[in-house]
Amino acid sequence: MKKAFLTLLLAVGALSLTSCGSGGGENGEVVVYNWGEYIDPDVLTSFEEETGIKVIYDEFETNEIMYPKVEAGASEYDVVCPSDYMIKKMIDNDMLAKINFDNVPNAKEYIDQQYYDQSKEFDPTGEYSVPYCWGTVGILYNKTMVDDPVDSWDILWNEKYADNILMQDSVRDAFMVALKRNGASMNSLDEAELNAAKDALIEQKPLVQAYVIDQVRDKMIGNEAALGVIYSGEAIYTQRENPDLEYVIPKEGTNVWIDSWVIPKNAPNKENAEKFIDYMCRPEIALKNFEYITYSTPNTGARELIEDEDIKNSKIAFPDLSQYDNLETFSYLGEEGDALYNALWKEVKSE
Repeated sequence: MKKAFLTLLLAVGALSLTSCGSGGGENGEVVVYNWGEYIDPDVLTSFEEETGIKVIYDEFETNEIMYPKVEAGASEYDVVCPSDYMIKKMIDNDMLAKINFDNVPNAKEYIDQQYYDQSKEFDPTGEYSVPYCWGTVGILYNKTMVDDPVDSWDILWNEKYADNILMQDSVRDAFMVALKRNGASMNSLDEAELNAAKDALIEQKPLVQAYVIDQVRDKMIGNEAALGVIYSGEAIYTQRENPDLEYVIPKEGTNVWIDSWVIPKNAPNKENAEKFIDYMCRPEIALKNFEYITYSTPNTGARELIEDEDIKNSKIAFPDLSQYDNLETFSYLGEEGDALYNALWKEVKSE
């Protein structure tokens, strides 16, 4: 998805999932399954020190890798951080427990209501998820390597930039780009629209240097590509490292996503899971995570604590979404919809 998939070395030592019971620290443990490089390691240490609850931490690279592992239940996780459409799939398949918000007061006080409202698209009753990070998907380009206007997904089909284009190695993200470029919804189930998007991706394929996930960031920082599809949080980081990089939300629209904390129905340590989520919603903790991962925070208290005015007012981190048209959030498309997208993506990748 989204985030760099790096091994997280924690001060508490090498962590494993071999002891997912109620033992562990002084007050038990909490087993967390999160995106790679998507939390400040110091936050996990401080949570352990304050609560006496041992954190057992595991990472995933995509929603599609995470889902079957949680579904199988071989490893019993207490807290997971999926994206919007995958949360809906987990709700529909009765995989999540309702959160007792009396145990998560910081979520009620500090998470901006607009993100709960947006979450109704995948968590209609608002009982299963607490927003953690949000952002957009756009085009990152190198000003020294691109001399055409960058305001449309069309530029990713420009032969002038052959072998200098990076695409996301993700079925939904790749099809989002092609569908939006064609004026269709990124949640389309219209076979004609999907086949047109597939054909466009096949047409584009000879121009693509690589289909990547976490490598977009490093390749763009290193001037190894001119254009790349990237998540807004990664764009903020890349600009810090390489001032020649710019981020654009294309005029045809894009994906506005939310990653949220959820609790699997089989979580062995639900109370500790709620303590963990509440801790993540403290303004000073949310700020530490924002500064570490650079993905936009929905936490109003954390935003008030940001001292860097450029970041506080960043149009990448905190864009005025009312200025853009055709913004959407991914929907869960059902088993048949998933199968259709996966079959078409397989055709693209096999060409």
